[in-house]
Amino acid sequence: MCELRTAVDRHGEYILATNPQYTEMDRVYLTNRILGMVGDAAADVPGKDDALANLDALIDAAVVNGVIDDAQSARAILGSRLMDLATPTPSGVNSTFNDKYQDSPQAATDWFYSLSRANNYIQTRAIAQNVAFRTPTEFGDLEITINLSKPEKDPRDIAAAARQQQSGYPACQLCLENEGYAGRADFPARSNHRIVRFELGGQTWGLQYSPYAYFSEHAIFLDAVHEPMHINARTFTNLLDIVTWLPHYFAGSNADLPIVGGSMLAHEHYQGGRHTMPMRWPKLSG
Repeated sequence: MCELRTAVDRHGEYILATNPQYTEMDRVYLTNRILGMVGDAAADVPGKDDALANLDALIDAAVVNGVIDDAQSARAILGSRLMDLATPTPSGVNSTFNDKYQDSPQAATDWFYSLSRANNYIQTRAIAQNVAFRTPTEFGDLEITINLSKPEKDPRDIAAAARQQQSGYPACQLCLENEGYAGRADFPARSNHRIVRFELGGQTWGLQYSPYAYFSEHAIFLDAVHEPMHINARTFTNLLDIVTWLPHYFAGSNADLPIVGGSMLAHEHYQGGRHTMPMRWPKLSG
C-alpha cells in the first residue's frame, strides 16, 4: 500500500515529521501549499519512499505540467521552496539550537547539521560524488580531496542570467540576506537556508554549513556585515573564540590574498568543522 501514496502525500508527511511548527491539523493546508508550487495535475503522481527521490518526482511533475522550465536553476528554486516547508523558521532554528547548546555544544551542532541535511540544503547526493585519497608519509597521512559536487552551469541559466537585470542583492553568497532568498538564474536558491547567530568580538556573526562540503560537517562562520576578508591579530582571537564556543570543531581561515586565498574574498568569513586535518607539529631536537 505504501507505494500507492502520492508524492504530494509523501512530502506532506515529511514536512510534518521534520518541522515541529506544523501539526496534523495543517495537513490539508500543506497539501495545498505543495500543489500550489507543482500544479494541481501533480496530485496523482506516485510517491517515493526516499524523501529526496520523492522531491525529484514532484519537481519532474512540475516540469511536465509546465509550471517551471526544465532548467537547473528553476529545478533548484522549486526544490528549495518545497524543502523550506520542512524547515523551521530562522527564529525557530536559533531557539532550538540555543536550547540544545545548554545540553552540550555538540548536541546543538548535531541537530543543526542533521536539519541542514534533511532539508537538502546540504547537497548530500552531490557530495557523495567527491573523491578522497589518504596516503601515509613520514610526516603523517597525506590527504587529497577532489570536490566534484558543485554542479556545472546550465547553458539555459547562463543565457537567462545575461538577460536578467542585476540587482546586487544579496551582495554575495555569504551575506545574511541569503537566508530564505528564492534564487534566480545567476544566484543559488536559498529558501531552505538557515543561519545560527552568535556573538564574536562583540559583533553578530552567523554559523551555517557548506552546501558542497569538502570535509565532515564543513561549517562556515560569517560576519553579519558585508566587508572584505582581512587577516590581523583579531583573526586569531576570533578563531580561538570559535573553538571555545564549539570545542568539538576546528576553525581556520583562508588567506586574504587573491589566487592563494579563498574564493569569496569580498566577505569576512572563516571555515571549520568536525574533521582532523592531516598535519602535525614537527619533532624538535634537543
